[in-house]
Amino acid sequence: MQRMTRERGYRALCGVLGGLLIVTGFAMFGGFFHYHVPGSDSPIPTGPVGHYMMGFAGAALVAWGGCLIGVVRRPRWGRSVGTASAVGLFMAGLMRIVAWIVGDYHVMAGEALRIEAVLFLSAALALIWLRPALPDDIIEPDDVGQAPAP
Repeated sequence: MQRMTRERGYRALCGVLGGLLIVTGFAMFGGFFHYHVPGSDSPIPTGPVGHYMMGFAGAALVAWGGCLIGVVRRPRWGRSVGTASAVGLFMAGLMRIVAWIVGDYHVMAGEALRIEAVLFLSAALALIWLRPALPDDIIEPDDVGQAPAP
């Protein structure tokens, strides 16, 4: 019973995170093109290189979100996606904590850095805590790379 509850929680978390990453990624990817429209005014104070990186990051977020959406279908087979996502969210949270401590980013981001750090670190912890058990039908290869004899 508890395994199914954890698995449902893991599915829901991966689905929500995946959806948020896809929406954010498309917004960032679109921001790159919006910057190049003649007469447009960008709400983000950066130049062409910053917008290029924003578009690249947006494409990566769409791919990452798609991987998390795939985990929703078979969560026990997508454990590594959840673990890698937890590492990425931990790194993003750590970066925001450092940016908040340094203080130079407070003018632009305000208190959002602390809020984002809490959200990212909480999501990373939840991905690890809710991670489903390995499927029972996985056959681990031996040291030579062959499946063990029955």
